[in-house]
Amino acid sequence: MNILAELRSRFEPVLTEWTDDPSSVIEMLKASQDAKFGDYQANFAMPLAARIPDLKPRDLATQIVEKVDLSDFCEPLEVAGPGFINIKLKQDWLNTQTQNLVADERLGVAAAEAPQKVVVDFSAPNVAKPMHVGHLRSTVIGDANYRVLKFLGHDVVGDNHIGDWGTQFGMIIFGYKHFLNKAAFEEAPVTELARLYRLVNQLSDYHATKNAIPKKEEEIEQQAEKLQSLESSADLTDKKIQKQIKKLKADLGESQAELTSQQESLTELEANEDLHSKAVAFPDIARLAREETARLHSGDAENIELWERFLPQCLDAIQTVYDRLNIHFDMTLGESFYQPLLADVVADLKQKGLAKESQGAICVFMQGIEAPFIVQKQDGAFTYATTDLATIKYRVEELKADRVLYVVDSRQSEHFKLLFATVKEWGYSDLELQHVSFGTVLGKNKRPYKTRSGDTVGLESLLDESIESAYQIVSENDDAKPDGAELNDAERRQIAEVVGLGGIKYADLKHNRDSDYVFDLDKMLANKGDTATYMQYAYARVCGIFRKGQIDRSALRDHQAALTLVDESERALALQINRYSEILESVAIEARPNYLTNYLFELAKIFSTFFNDCPVLKAESEQTKNSRLMLCDLTARIVEHGLSLLGIGTCERM
Repeated sequence: MNILAELRSRFEPVLTEWTDDPSSVIEMLKASQDAKFGDYQANFAMPLAARIPDLKPRDLATQIVEKVDLSDFCEPLEVAGPGFINIKLKQDWLNTQTQNLVADERLGVAAAEAPQKVVVDFSAPNVAKPMHVGHLRSTVIGDANYRVLKFLGHDVVGDNHIGDWGTQFGMIIFGYKHFLNKAAFEEAPVTELARLYRLVNQLSDYHATKNAIPKKEEEIEQQAEKLQSLESSADLTDKKIQKQIKKLKADLGESQAELTSQQESLTELEANEDLHSKAVAFPDIARLAREETARLHSGDAENIELWERFLPQCLDAIQTVYDRLNIHFDMTLGESFYQPLLADVVADLKQKGLAKESQGAICVFMQGIEAPFIVQKQDGAFTYATTDLATIKYRVEELKADRVLYVVDSRQSEHFKLLFATVKEWGYSDLELQHVSFGTVLGKNKRPYKTRSGDTVGLESLLDESIESAYQIVSENDDAKPDGAELNDAERRQIAEVVGLGGIKYADLKHNRDSDYVFDLDKMLANKGDTATYMQYAYARVCGIFRKGQIDRSALRDHQAALTLVDESERALALQINRYSEILESVAIEARPNYLTNYLFELAKIFSTFFNDCPVLKAESEQTKNSRLMLCDLTARIVEHGLSLLGIGTCERM
């Protein structure tokens, strides 16, 4: 039973007496943050009373309490302070609910009454480049949402909408034709293709920077002149003038720093004789690479043959990373799949009066949004926007999607705002579209996480480092056990794999996805605090209790004794166990896995208090012992299951 949903469903019809839209305030009924205020608490009397003249919030709360009936599972409601409504579950009812969970494989989580067809679009790397730390967030956030929705009974399709047709392939094809190291390609084709991509990108950036420097110098000169003019002629005691001068100095400083950075990057490349000679040989390399992309898109036989040769090798390389992370997709339809549909998309938009020509390009203009949504460029090429529209059309008409989640970083927010607005106008008004945005992975310097040489950190090397660090920790902890080490090296390696990968995933998922976070392996793998390791230790601790007592967990469930909640810490643990359903519902609605990590961390802390307060194997009676063992078993099952929904494993020994 979802207790929170049941409480809200009882209050909502009562609130219609004071508001036409009870849904606007019903979410103010939440789990209590302090047990002394009950198990749940509602404070919607305050905003409702503010709309009604001469009605005090406390008086309104009293009227609401008189009208709502919760007598079947709650103690009499209490009005506290200025108008809070405190709700406490009946002890016998909580006992029974918890007892029912013991034999429930779904741990009290009911399947969705109205399941949706949901497409989760996540990970989506450009296949011609190795996966790096920037792909981590989309991959693990998307996977967690996929798993939760699927467990809740929705018909979920995980789609890896890979970039297999974009400008990066033109760059690789150009690099292959002009800079290929044949021996390196034969030995490690994907590594060589990645080198070619980086090389063409580096040479393109060189020329772009070289062309940008005169403009930057001119900009700096104009800023300096403006600053000098203001300082020499204006009233420097005027605060507005002081503010203008301060801003101009800041802008000038930023421009000068940018110019210095540009000049240093040019100097660095020019110092490399090989790179510089290539740059000189191909001053129009960016245009030439784009032309290779255009030839690919127009069906050029040579470029198509190269693309068909490169693609499987690139996909295999990416799959090895997914296999390590235990990430699975139901389909991998890249940009190339939708290429034949793009012309029809533009034609349909034009026919419906949504798209029109603007400065040679075909654009959709949305009311209230200044930026155009370009669906065809001046040169006739289609855009990511066109591909996204074709993808939505396919997902609705072929997959019958009700809801689509796009797990893409927050820098694309403007794109999705335009995309969603266009889709509604296009005719798919019933489709629920959600941009599951997220922030950036930072290094300890609070800047995007990169290697010392400035490259983005490769994902595989990151996984290797985490697993190796976990191995050292597992070994040290095992060697330090009072009765001597318990694990052989193979077991230590297996546990390190689970702990290392779990630490990386959990550290990402525990943050509000909109926030940036600092990648810190030491903190990720700590066995104290809000980490996967702490959760995994809690699970292993329960397994240890059952091993020590030589008790079969399955037999305990099959022949369950009466479960009683006498101690306050027993009750607190049972209450948290019963909240599992409501937490998963919240994750599913808002696509925020951190709700689940927060819940699991709180559960583990409450269990720790229970374990310290309430002897289990040495309980005062057999009945109490069995009751507490059932609470231990339920805790372990929820920790194990909750972590599995986050894509994280557990070990019975650590």
